[in-house]
Amino acid sequence: MPVDFLQLEGRRVLVFGVANRKSVAFHVGKVLREAGAEVVYVVRSPERRESVRKIVGEADLFVCDVEHQEQIDQLAEDLEAKYEVFHGLVHSIAFGDYSEGPKPFHETSKSQMLRAFDISCFSLVTIANSLKGLLASDGSVVTVSISTTRMASENYGFMGPIKAALDSSLAFLAKSFSQFSEIRFNAVAPGLLKTSASAGIPGYVDSYLYAEQATLRGRAVQTPEVASAVAFLLSPRSSGVNAQRIVIDAGMELNYFDEKLVQGFLRGDRAS
Repeated sequence: MPVDFLQLEGRRVLVFGVANRKSVAFHVGKVLREAGAEVVYVVRSPERRESVRKIVGEADLFVCDVEHQEQIDQLAEDLEAKYEVFHGLVHSIAFGDYSEGPKPFHETSKSQMLRAFDISCFSLVTIANSLKGLLASDGSVVTVSISTTRMASENYGFMGPIKAALDSSLAFLAKSFSQFSEIRFNAVAPGLLKTSASAGIPGYVDSYLYAEQATLRGRAVQTPEVASAVAFLLSPRSSGVNAQRIVIDAGMELNYFDEKLVQGFLRGDRAS
């Protein structure tokens, strides 16, 4: 008989952030369901619920715009009325307003920064707090970060510091929740992915193509690879992992000075 190695069979996980089939959250839900877990989804709007319903089938699907605390409170009330416990929670939510196009970081507006922080980072804190009574005492919370917040990519701009804040919050949430539980907080930190959200970042395609060349294998990170790491962090098999981030970049961070990349640049430079 097959062995349930990840021990996810029969566990219930709440997944925030599915937008379409390209979403990290969608692939996470797919992996979890294949492993025998029950997945409950939360999306941003009634309109999004209608479109997501077509790709998640009969799974339970709730609506919550995390910019509004009253909606988070209502979600908690609705979930408590239907479920006794969740063994895991996936926070795959991020938003950055790039409508004005790329501009120097020092020109970032206060409204841009604060809204991005609210949706992309603080939402993890307030969701965890509002749903703490529903989480199993040994539950696992996983968020989605980025492979590095130390590289000042002009097009990613203000979202870099926001993701750094998200990473930092893991330690504080883990410490805070340790007062009454063994709930763990971790992140997956992927390199550049092909998602509908990333398509809205100015110049992202060029960055993606470069990142793909910089990986040791010459192939970009795939969203299912990220989802598999999330499943591990949600499983009892990762019970000793807390307040950590797993980088999933196919070796990109150590390969920026690859000889082929350098020579390719030099040839292009001389040709110009």
